[in-house]
This record gives sequence, C-alpha cells and structure tokens, in this order.
Amino acid sequence: MSTIALSPTSLKPLPSALKQAPLRPATDTRQPPPTRENTGLTVLIPAYNEAASIADTVRSVQAQSMQADDIIVIDDCSTDDTGAIAQSLGVTVLRTPKNCGCKANALNYGLRFVDSEFALAIDADTTFDQKSFERLMTAFDDPNVAAACGFVLPRNVNTIWERGRYVEYLFAFGLYKPMQDYYERPLLASGCFSAYRTEDLRAVGGWPTRTVAEDMDLTWMMYMRGRKVRFVPEAVCYPIEPHNLHFLSKQLRRWSCGFFQTVKLHWREVLHIPFLRTIVAIGVWDATIAALALLFILPLLAIFVSPVFLLGYFIDIPAVLVPVLHRAHQRGEVKKALASLPGFFVLRFVNAWFVLVAIWREVITGNRLATFEKGH
Repeated sequence: MSTIALSPTSLKPLPSALKQAPLRPATDTRQPPPTRENTGLTVLIPAYNEAASIADTVRSVQAQSMQADDIIVIDDCSTDDTGAIAQSLGVTVLRTPKNCGCKANALNYGLRFVDSEFALAIDADTTFDQKSFERLMTAFDDPNVAAACGFVLPRNVNTIWERGRYVEYLFAFGLYKPMQDYYERPLLASGCFSAYRTEDLRAVGGWPTRTVAEDMDLTWMMYMRGRKVRFVPEAVCYPIEPHNLHFLSKQLRRWSCGFFQTVKLHWREVLHIPFLRTIVAIGVWDATIAALALLFILPLLAIFVSPVFLLGYFIDIPAVLVPVLHRAHQRGEVKKALASLPGFFVLRFVNAWFVLVAIWREVITGNRLATFEKGH
C-alpha cells in the first residue's frame, strides 16, 4: 500500500483496497478478540513528524475492544517516516499536498473522508486503556450529545514537569471535570481524545482554525447550537507530555493564549449559556489573580509585611491532595502521586507566568499568537 497524496480541490472517496483491516498487535495475543461489527466510528490521527510514537498509537487503537470501521492517519507532510510506519500497520494514510500549519486544518482534511456516524480525534502520541473507546461512546446513547471526551493522564511520569502534569491532571480531571460534567458543560473536549457526531462536526464547519485552541473553540460552538458535551472518566488516554521546560513552554504558550483568544471570540454568546459563563468567569478571574498572587503579591507581602505570607503558597495543599489522592488510590498510584506533588507546585509558577504573558499578548497589546506549536 502506498501513501496517498491528494489535491484539496479534487478529493474522491478512497479505493476500498486502500482500507485494509486493522492488524492486531502481537503483544495482545492473550486478549479476547476485539469486536468486528460495524461500529459507525472513524478514528482520525493528525500527525506531523510523529515517527517515534505513531506505531504505539495505532496499535493501541487496533487493540480496542470496540474496533473502528476505519483508522485514518493524516500525514501532514512529515519529513520523517511517520507515513511509512502507519502504512506498515495496515491503516489508511492520507498525505496532505502541503503542510496544513495546524492540527485543525489537518483534521478537517481527514474529515472529508469520514462517512461514519461518529469521528474520534486523537493525538499521534496517545495510547489508551483497552476499553476506552467502548466506554467513551456510551455518552452518545443520548441523542442530544454532540461530543464526548475522556480522562487524560501522562504516559510518562519521570521528569519534574511530567510529574507536575500528572498531579495537575489527577486534580483537574478528578475534581473540576466531573463538576463541569454534572451540569453538562465541560470547559472543553480535550483535543487528544474526543469523539463527535459527524453531522455536528460538519454543521459547524469542522474544527475551527481562528484560535490556537481548536478543541475549546469547537466545544463552545457545540453549546451555542444547543448541543451537549459529556466527560466520561472511565475512558482513559495517555498522551506523551512535555518532558522539559523548552517543550512545556510551547504547550503552555498555546494553551494560555488559546484560552483568552476563545474568551474574546465567544464572550457575548457565553453570557447566555448557564454555568458555562460561570466557569469561564471563574477561570479568567482565577487565572489572573492566582498568577499575580504567586509571582508578585505574596513575595511583596512577605518582604514588606511579614514572612508569614509565604504560607499562602501552601495553604491549599489539603484542597489539592484530597481529589488527587482519591484518584491515585483508585489507580493504585498513591506513592507516585505523593512523590510527584513537588512538581505540581513548581509547575504552578510556570503556568502563572504564561497566563500573564497571554493576558499581555491577547488582551492588552493584541499581539495574538497565530503559530500552532506542539509541546514536543
């Protein structure tokens, strides 16, 4: 099978010969055979220079208890062996005529070839629990649900930055996300692992490209159409998170700027959506005040008033520990969570800095971030 290079102006359905049956990984020979009936699900995997991780991702998709009808890797003009590796695993490979410039454009390129009821978008560095797809898709039993997302945890937890992210995800997906889901208003369906009704995707024009936070922008667009988005904590995925400050900085710059870009774009509509307006307002307030407090207010108070104000850095430890250790206990990872806690507090300072940078760029100066850079 050869890689497919297509002109964006003359797209035709792929020949059936190019859609090979998924290969089952040798490491999964002791598992029950996956379901083979038509599931109405297509998996889209945008990939640019992901040769180091694409095989693990594809094999993890192929090993799911709920098999996709088609797995499409969108090779966005990679300069490494991403496309060839994906080909060797028997999936459909689309090579874009030129680099799309961002993940959203690559996904939209692949969306043209989706003829199933559901489309599931995942990152090319992400693996899954074996029943993650099956669990995620239960959200669509409700016909009003347009999108669903799962629980995210770092695949590697070694460096201080990965450890900080591990605790951050346990906290956010263990506390905030279930609260948001209770009101059927998750702040965003995470871009690394989310499923959509194809008709809802096409109704909004696919993934938006006007911000660098396409997943958040798309989620809010669904709400504005009166559709639901759900969070399924039992559906777990494991992306590769930035392992050093250089790559972490790229990711945090995009996340922070993308959040404020989305708020500026949608704030009028958000005002009319109950609960979403509340969590967005809290998010803006908390991000701004917390960043100022961490980086400036507490140090100045400690210097000019009393060192006792330094306790402010640790006052919320119990509030963080309870949900983190609860989730860690469920996973049998309490020791890992405790050992990773210092990384979480270090990561806080870095997060705070990039929030302030984003406010300066996106709100004050208008020097908006337009370049999509992945965190590794």
